[in-house]
Amino acid sequence: MNLPLLLVNFKAYEKSTGFNAVALAKIHDEVASETGLSIAIAVSAVDIKDVVAAVKIPVFAQHCDPVDFGARTGFLPPKLLKSLGVSGTLLNHSEHQISDEVLQKSIEAAKAAGLFVIVCANTPEKGADVVKFGPDLIAVEPPELIGGDISVAKAKPDIIVKSVELIGRDKVLVGAGVKNGEDTKIALELGAQGILVASGVTNSLDPKKAILDLVLPFKK
Repeated sequence: MNLPLLLVNFKAYEKSTGFNAVALAKIHDEVASETGLSIAIAVSAVDIKDVVAAVKIPVFAQHCDPVDFGARTGFLPPKLLKSLGVSGTLLNHSEHQISDEVLQKSIEAAKAAGLFVIVCANTPEKGADVVKFGPDLIAVEPPELIGGDISVAKAKPDIIVKSVELIGRDKVLVGAGVKNGEDTKIALELGAQGILVASGVTNSLDPKKAILDLVLPFKK
């Protein structure tokens, strides 16, 4: 996965699921092609197959489970995701948290399947604690700022600094309220390797403009 990275989480918004997921994914693909910058998307499990078929950029699952193929009703085996063309997975998002025991097993299963693993953490300390499990990147997102109008970059830049210090400069993404290029620029200047965004793009009236604004600071 090329860094710095913009990862957009489609969540389960009406604007970013079903037929809308494919349309929005194609806009991300277009921006990545035009700019040459690293963009990935995390989509709902029900949209994965259609989205993977429609774009060239990396497609992530929003979650996976530490299970193999078999009698696993309702579970998402990492090997199944990989077979569908998925590039990576999010784990432990604040809206889908799991225990440390399950997280460790999920990371191991996802890595064994060949998936790129990004683990979400509510605090720098939690992120530092997760490093030992071997994720590729850790996205630090203060939950109180997720989906809000004020970004972590502006409201709590010290969290970015502390995350880089505790987790390592090569492993940190930041998210929570990230909306524009100014947020991206601050995050990069403070040592992050990219940003995790959701509503700033999915709920935008002009998604392409929003994506471009977020990603253009990657150019140095």
